[in-house]
Amino acid sequence: METKRKELPVVPMARSMCWHCESDVGGEYFCGQCVKVQPLSKDIDYFTCLGLSRKLNIDTASLESKFYEMSRAFHPDFYEGKSEMERAVSLANSAVLNQAYRTLKDPILRVEYLLRLEAGAAKDIPEKAPADLFEAILEIQEHLEAYQAAKTQHDAAASWRAAELLKNARKTLDTKRTALESRLAELFQIWDRLVDKHTHDQAHSAQKEFILKEMRGLLSERTYVVNMLGNIAEALG
Repeated sequence: METKRKELPVVPMARSMCWHCESDVGGEYFCGQCVKVQPLSKDIDYFTCLGLSRKLNIDTASLESKFYEMSRAFHPDFYEGKSEMERAVSLANSAVLNQAYRTLKDPILRVEYLLRLEAGAAKDIPEKAPADLFEAILEIQEHLEAYQAAKTQHDAAASWRAAELLKNARKTLDTKRTALESRLAELFQIWDRLVDKHTHDQAHSAQKEFILKEMRGLLSERTYVVNMLGNIAEALG
């Protein structure tokens, strides 16, 4: 067990000294003197929590492996019979770890989280209709209204026609979502290359800011498209 603990990544902790023996701790999950579990910093980000740099392409198999390794170190079940403080720390650390894993394993949640870290964006990215689908979206809204009216009036023929139009609209929206996600994937690659440069000059910072802005715009449009698809799915049952 001690060997596994030493292999865990070093991360910012909530204290500069051990809560139990008051020895200095420099980022260890466990105190080097009394081996008590230490609380994670409240300011720790999810990438750091799992020992990752702020990249957008992640090896999900390695992420899962690291998550389970750290889960074994923090899981509350392993702290039964321990002190109240140890149980509280393990529970809090496990909660952070679980949320970090759920966020980083999903590409969309991952990039949304990165935007909050890097750009100081609001928690929720507002949805925005894609400009190239403006007319199509107006038609979709009309089809949704027509379908609901036909259903209310028990007009089978009108209901069928509106449903067919909505199914075709769904294909258009699916195509747009695929295109948005494809562009996001391209930007993931560009972002990761910028992170690998490890430079902080003005040009480099400007490039990163530009990529973050484009990703935010794409996510905004994707959210709108996904919500429209949800509306169609809900209407058609």
